[in-house]
Order: sequence, then C-alpha cells, then structure tokens
Amino acid sequence: MMVAAVLAVAAQGAIALEGTPGQGAALTGSVPAGATLQLDGQPVSVAPDGRFLIAFDRDAGPSATLIATLPDGQRLVRPIAVPPRAWRIERLPTLPRVSQPSAEFQRRRAPELAQIAAARAIGTDAQGWRQRFVWPVKGRVSGLFGSQRIYAGEPGAYHSGVDVARPTGTPVAAPADGVVILAAPAPFTLEGNLLMIDHGMGLNSAFLHLSRIDVKVGDRVRQGQVVGSVGATGRATGPHLHWGMKWHDARIDPLLLAGPMAP
Repeated sequence: MMVAAVLAVAAQGAIALEGTPGQGAALTGSVPAGATLQLDGQPVSVAPDGRFLIAFDRDAGPSATLIATLPDGQRLVRPIAVPPRAWRIERLPTLPRVSQPSAEFQRRRAPELAQIAAARAIGTDAQGWRQRFVWPVKGRVSGLFGSQRIYAGEPGAYHSGVDVARPTGTPVAAPADGVVILAAPAPFTLEGNLLMIDHGMGLNSAFLHLSRIDVKVGDRVRQGQVVGSVGATGRATGPHLHWGMKWHDARIDPLLLAGPMAP
C-alpha cells in the first residue's frame, strides 16, 4: 500500500521519498518514468520502475537538494533538510592520538586499501537495497556508528560501523540480498577476514574480523543466508562483528537500516 501510494505521487510529477533524513541515514524514493536524478549535482541511479536510493554521510551538511529531469526537460526540485545527530564523543585529554604505524604496516596497508576500493567500484544488479535490512547477528551492541574519541584535543577517526559482541563461530547472515564483491583470501591488517556484499544502487555492507568466510567473490546471496562466522581477526580486542555500510562514498549507520534489534 505504501509503495503504491508513493508511486502514484511520483507519477503525478513529484519526487517522492520514504524514510527520515539525517546524518548517516538512507532513504528510498521514486520519480516519474524516464526521469534522471541528481543529489547535490551528483548523478543518482534510477531503476526502470522509477525507484532509487540515496544516503547521507555521517558528517553530511544541514541540507541537500534532489533534482529530477523529466524526458520533456521539466525539472522537479526537492530540498531536503538533513538534521545533525548527537554523536557519542569521548574526550581523553592526556593521551596521544596513536603511535606511528610501522613500515611493515604501511607496506601491507596500501594494497589492502586498493582491494577495498576496487571492490566498492564494482556495480551489480543486486536488489537488496529494496528490502528492509535485518541484523546479520544479534547480541550486545558494543560499538555505535559515529562514536569518536578526542585525544589531547586531536580527533581520532570515528567508528565507521556497528559492533555486535558474540562468541567466535557465531553464524553471520546476509542482512539483505546481494552479490559478494570481496572475500579476503587472507586476513587484512585492521579488518582481519573481511567480507563485502553489494546490495545494488551503490549500497554495500562490510563485515570485519570474521573467523571464517563461507562465500566467494561473485556469489549471489539471499537475505538470511549464512555467509561467515564471528571472530577476532585483524585489529580486535575480542570476538565481535563489525558491520559497516557505505552508499558510494557516504558512510551510513547500519542501525538505521535494520532498526532496533528485536530479541
């Protein structure tokens, strides 16, 4: 009923949106048939049925603008207010930020980052972006997206995903349909055994610190399918799943897509 109503509005010559805008949030929507779409001047992919997905980075500014161009040249403009969020900030005034990385770390890190970037550049026809996401594993949330430490006045990198503490070997399920775009053949320095799944329309999930990966690059996975197991590989203080999500270059909050964790 909701989708039908949204499509009806779009067909009358409007940009329809579903969801609540905000830093780290993702929204779906629809435009009239044949329209092209831009968000703040950047092209947004539109499915043949007029559906699309957009998202806002953790540090997105207070406003954005969607512009749809119809086949006859008419332009539809939709301003979007992007409210800020109150991130969990921990201040450590007497501690230095981090030690200098070793030469060995730097040597290994560059090709790892290249593999991650290459994977994220892969576009697939996956349709998981249309689904309501589910939690890949349930347990105690031990790390929130967007949280950050300030070391002696110098900001550290913010936490780029959600951490769920579970014992090593706990099955990890795909949160939505997708295509595997990276299954690390060996543990990465920071991420450990890293698995990445593309959900289509520029939306992808990354699962870090796995003890085992059960799928390979190119595999199509279904929502709820077991794809690996919780572990503590890479830079981890204990067994947990780190679930990160990006829409193109925007880092987004998985909790906002999956919703509160039901028992």
